[in-house]
Amino acid sequence: MKQSGLKVSFYLKKSEMSDDGLCPVMGRINVGRYSEAAFSAKLSASPKVWMLGRATGKSAASREINRQLDEIRASALSVYQELSAVRMGVTADDVKCQIQGMAFGQETLMGYFRTFIENFAKRVGVNRVHGTLKSYNYTYKCLATFMETEYKLSDIPFTAIDRSFIDKYDIYLRTQRRLATSTVGFHTTRLKMIVSEAITDGIITADPFAGYEAEKPQREQKFLTSEELHRIMTTPLHDSRLYHVRDLFLFSCYTGIPYGDMCLLTEDHLETAEDGTVWIRSSRKKTKVEYEIPLLELPLRIIEKYRGMAPEGKLLPMYSNSTLNAYLKRIAKICGIERRLVYHVARHYELSLSLNLNSLQRFIS
Repeated sequence: MKQSGLKVSFYLKKSEMSDDGLCPVMGRINVGRYSEAAFSAKLSASPKVWMLGRATGKSAASREINRQLDEIRASALSVYQELSAVRMGVTADDVKCQIQGMAFGQETLMGYFRTFIENFAKRVGVNRVHGTLKSYNYTYKCLATFMETEYKLSDIPFTAIDRSFIDKYDIYLRTQRRLATSTVGFHTTRLKMIVSEAITDGIITADPFAGYEAEKPQREQKFLTSEELHRIMTTPLHDSRLYHVRDLFLFSCYTGIPYGDMCLLTEDHLETAEDGTVWIRSSRKKTKVEYEIPLLELPLRIIEKYRGMAPEGKLLPMYSNSTLNAYLKRIAKICGIERRLVYHVARHYELSLSLNLNSLQRFIS
């Protein structure tokens, strides 16, 4: 069989004929004129029924031998095409290693990725969250589309992945998908995690990400200044929903609690110490790490303002994250804040000791 520089042939190793007259069937792979590799087909045949690299006759044994030889040929061609799609200079030994590995259930990139996602899904609600699972599924779909678009393949052996594959994926995300630099970094980081897991499992030894560094977006100042926070706290908003969103945002500013954990807070998470200090004691939704936060007067007033208004015993009535961000965009415009204001920014605010809290409490009540 010869195609695109590949030739696969079979012969009998007559020097190792068994007592019952059967000889091992050997395979030979040739790539180009100078690359050759031999391997055992794990089959045996009698010289009496062997001709031109195949078993002759219509017996069940001959048909089965030829069927398996055809499978080996097809596998060799498939491997050669897959390897050639992602790198140059594929050798006969490369193809040999792949088809021998396939016989022992060698892992492929997308097959391993699917297994990773399935195992991750089992841990959701235990020590993983659904949002992260969605992100891995998103990366999986992008990667599958990339391979279909660039290589016309649905999967690829893990050992065929090298630095050029990573670089092409990066370029594909930036040019054909037109993703932002931060999103490209997100997808390549997810893929790097899968590769790292494969290295840990001993599936591959060389890291195809070696030397690769995703372009990083220009960092935007995330934290609010004291002056910006003062404007948010003191500017009249003239809309009850905006005041509500502002209160939730300020609560996160003064506690550092992110949106996902805010949604989980209930009255049961409040504890009062012997000195009268009220604490929030809970654990992170994503990592399950416990945390304790003493409450200043401002978040205490916000809790009191909305006490009993949230459903299912929640501490505060929350909007969806997208709704909060939409309202925060309006608040930023009203307050003359030009930066992009989203709920996540609240976690990055470092409380200034110079801020006169007493003069601001009346805007929350």
